[in-house]
Amino acid sequence: MDFIYDSKALDYLRKKDKKLASIIDQIGPIQRRINPDLFEALIASIVAQQISGKAFETVFARLKNKTLITPEGLLNLPIDEIQTCGMSLKKAGYIQGAATHFKTMNIEILKSMSDEALIAHLVELKGIGPWTAEMLLIFSLNRMNILSKKDLAIRRGISMLYHHTKVTDALLDTYHKRYSPYASLASLYLWEISSGRYGHIDYQK
Repeated sequence: MDFIYDSKALDYLRKKDKKLASIIDQIGPIQRRINPDLFEALIASIVAQQISGKAFETVFARLKNKTLITPEGLLNLPIDEIQTCGMSLKKAGYIQGAATHFKTMNIEILKSMSDEALIAHLVELKGIGPWTAEMLLIFSLNRMNILSKKDLAIRRGISMLYHHTKVTDALLDTYHKRYSPYASLASLYLWEISSGRYGHIDYQK
């Protein structure tokens, strides 16, 4: 399943930002996979913390080969077995902590929460910060208005597109307001730009 958006959202971003419009026209429609399985997506976001995309794919595949990605499956797997998939003992503990929490709480309840309420709920869990919650909002719940301040690639994309030598939280708030209510879609393009495939330079000092 891909992230769902329509031409109306693209047209809105084009009208709000000429530089982003040029990138949208250059790249064309973006397809990004999302995982509608909320719990699996949450565990994937924890595994993905502070590692490359390629490393994540390897580690998460190993974990899926060992057990079902459900609260029960992960709690039945000794923590050192989780660690042997290629992650720290601390991260393995975060995974089991999330499994313990959602063994007694139906994770589907998160679907009815606002973006802000969902983030506030998840960051109460050890090892889950705003970035992890925001990635769940985008890549599982298909929420449309997320621009992650904690995402280094988003900051790099902003610098590359607008030639900012310093990307602050206040600056990101400005762009979030500009992109709203389609900041998640803008984020997809910023991630693409940050790869460097389109010839942009990171101006951050």
